[in-house]
Amino acid sequence: MSGQLAGKTAVVTGASRGIGRATAIRLATQGAVVAVHYASDGAAAHDVVDTVRAQGGTAFAVQADFGAVDGPDRLWAGYDERIKEFSADGHVDILVNNAATSVRATLEETKIEDYERMFAVNVRAPFFLIQKGLDRLREGSAIVNVASAVTRMAFPEVVAYGLTKGALNTLTLTLAQELGPRGIRVNAVSPGTVDTDVNASWLRHDPQAQEFVSQETALRRVGRPDDIAKVIAYLASDQAEWVTGQVVEASGGARL
Repeated sequence: MSGQLAGKTAVVTGASRGIGRATAIRLATQGAVVAVHYASDGAAAHDVVDTVRAQGGTAFAVQADFGAVDGPDRLWAGYDERIKEFSADGHVDILVNNAATSVRATLEETKIEDYERMFAVNVRAPFFLIQKGLDRLREGSAIVNVASAVTRMAFPEVVAYGLTKGALNTLTLTLAQELGPRGIRVNAVSPGTVDTDVNASWLRHDPQAQEFVSQETALRRVGRPDDIAKVIAYLASDQAEWVTGQVVEASGGARL
């Protein structure tokens, strides 16, 4: 498929649904070969692959549980095995760290096992995925971390989740400096409230919740996965070749 990302390869973590799904499809429609990572829902991941292929793009699924210490190793092993079908050198041009888990709980309600899993999936996994992928990342490649607008707003009901996203912002800034000499750009995107499966229980089935979020947002609507995917695709493209170390909020102007 032709497009501004033709000839490039991309890895999108947590790509079986929501923002990850929208991002994988968008990158593929712009010409990239996309590795669709998933943790447990293989059917959903293969549906993304089928959707991409139906549109003339190229994608394949890779499984890895980021709650496990060897999660990043499993992803790269799966990637190395499958990418041979599509690329001679197996390098990566775009890495989107989107996979995340969240538990709604205040400080008093947070269980240590939930806290540890959130940090494992949301922080440890992207850190070591990048570390172990350094020899695969091509000179001039792009890393995009999916953070959250909760890092600039107080949300006591997701306090531990907010900590993980703050850590991801710090990682973004630090790695932009460290990897800059190789021409590797590292940026983060911070979504606000997005209509995804994760938010479905309180957002999709409650008109009052949708109205509340809309009224708290300058652009007066709830975010959609493709709203975020468009920003990620921009940061991954050569159009953003002079942008690095930035946290770009894509929230429609939430709580300005």
